Amino acid sequence: MTSPDAAPTGVLVVDKAAGLTSQQVVGRVRRLAGTRKVGHAGTLDPMATGVLVVGIGRATRLLGHLMRTTKGYRATMRFGQATLTDDAEGEVTSAAGAGRLSEDDLRGALPGLTGEISQVPTAVSAIKVGGVRSYARVRAGEEVELAARPVTVHSFTLLGSRAATADDGTAVLDADVEVVCSSGTYIRALARDLGTRFGTGGHLTALRRTRVGPFDLARSCLLDPAPEPLPVLGLDEVAAECFPRLDLDAARAADVRFGRRLTGTALPGPLTAVFDDEGHFLALYRPQEGDAVPEAVFVDAPLR
Repeated sequence: MTSPDAAPTGVLVVDKAAGLTSQQVVGRVRRLAGTRKVGHAGTLDPMATGVLVVGIGRATRLLGHLMRTTKGYRATMRFGQATLTDDAEGEVTSAAGAGRLSEDDLRGALPGLTGEISQVPTAVSAIKVGGVRSYARVRAGEEVELAARPVTVHSFTLLGSRAATADDGTAVLDADVEVVCSSGTYIRALARDLGTRFGTGGHLTALRRTRVGPFDLARSCLLDPAPEPLPVLGLDEVAAECFPRLDLDAARAADVRFGRRLTGTALPGPLTAVFDDEGHFLALYRPQEGDAVPEAVFVDAPLR
């Protein structure tokens, strides 16, 4: 590993390849960046591809906030079969077929899963139950029931569909969809729930994340072969794109460096990126009783 001072700090937008876990991507970036201080904002399953936002250095402290942003996906949903994992990697648990399901049926059902909905996450997920990942419990043979949680599906668009025959001879319908949703939404669960409504069962056969907040595929890089140098986005750029912005004069910027409350300061959003008079990102602040208080400070206090 290189010294922490030599390692880059910022965000790397990766186009994750199929077959890799999100943690394997983190491990690869650790080697490329020369630091162990690397994390990601929002897990992608091994089957899935697309945008994985990776934080390096001090940017790892931003990841929890970046995870809450809107995400975009393209997916293929197969109706006619249900699987243990709600995707193509799990064993088929039922095969009712979808010979009578039409594209019009699909279009008519999508509004029912659009907007603010209550969704039960897929059982094979990273959610912890009693301190153990849900997927580990399921793979150990346990039955896991997860509580429903509120999510928002901003748009759910059918791009097209086609009849197909599964490997076991079941007549299925494959549908290509585009989804824009809040953090915490499981696209696999949307396929499962649609299949349940139709009485056919449903699961994902392909999933590609196209966007996380302002970071889309056009700004992403593949890690094989590794780009040289790594196209790391600096903290100043990332903060300015992801949060409302407030620029401070030198005196108030000095207060921020010590994590002080900014009395009588109105913020433009519930979580605001504050910058000094030279355009350097200092901290995230939130409103409290007419003042602004620090949520996370990203610069060290000056030595006295």
